[in-house]
Amino acid sequence: MSVRRFALAGGLAAALVLTACGGSADEAQSATCPNGTIRFGVEPFEDPARLTPAAKVLADALSKALDCPVDLTVTEDYSAEVLAMQNGKLDIGIFGPLGYVFASKRAGAEAVASFGESDGTLSSYTAGIWVPAGSDITTIEQLRGRSLALGSVGSTSGDALPRKALRDAGMADSDVKLTYAGGHPEALLALVNGAVDAAEINSQQLGSATAAGTFDQSKFKQVWTSDPIPNDPITVRGELPQKFKSAVKDALLKLPPDAVAEIGKLLDVDPPGPLVAVDKSTYQPLFDLAETMGLTEEDV
Repeated sequence: MSVRRFALAGGLAAALVLTACGGSADEAQSATCPNGTIRFGVEPFEDPARLTPAAKVLADALSKALDCPVDLTVTEDYSAEVLAMQNGKLDIGIFGPLGYVFASKRAGAEAVASFGESDGTLSSYTAGIWVPAGSDITTIEQLRGRSLALGSVGSTSGDALPRKALRDAGMADSDVKLTYAGGHPEALLALVNGAVDAAEINSQQLGSATAAGTFDQSKFKQVWTSDPIPNDPITVRGELPQKFKSAVKDALLKLPPDAVAEIGKLLDVDPPGPLVAVDKSTYQPLFDLAETMGLTEEDV
């Protein structure tokens, strides 16, 4: 999972316009296409070279289901996506769980669907901290005074949860040499290259990097893992018409598994099932995490 730096103007960048249908006057007035186009943002949880085409499959399917063009944007970072929805520049967004917490607070984002397993249950993932196999570090407590690469500020598994684990182990952030690598792949790469003593690697990035041959698990060991985290929600901006929000939710839940398979693989959901319904209560543990950690919108 990754953050790649795109040139960002006004909170959005690298827009990929999907022209599944035209923008007629009737279309602009329809419940499923109220403004003639749907602006769809995706958090930068993976290298855009892999994420963009995978998300395009989902966006194309949604465009067809709603009979409306979809403009797909991979945002610069987690905060950029929250800000874009807050400023009315996104209608739909896939957020990390913690990013959703702040999008809910700042933009009224409403979680409507997430990625399901083949048995129809909601998928999840875990945060983790890894070290070289030969390291003398065997527990999170032994990270005191050592260097730890985190992903990006505002990431659930690449920031908040590892820092919460440090706190639970009796350490302050200052007790560890924390660095933000710029994304999940970058944190993993810092560990592989020997630049740090430890790095956060969540289960999604672990699966992706292992499959791509960029991470050999036999050369590393995991010294901490989190409880399961509900997978990323697909959200709709709260101020939009209820008919549109209902239409989006209905369309998402009716999409065939192959429409979400490519992006699902990047979220370690393989084989995928249909999207499943979620709401704010699904992510209550993340709201609780933000409160426990004293996180505010400025921390995303």
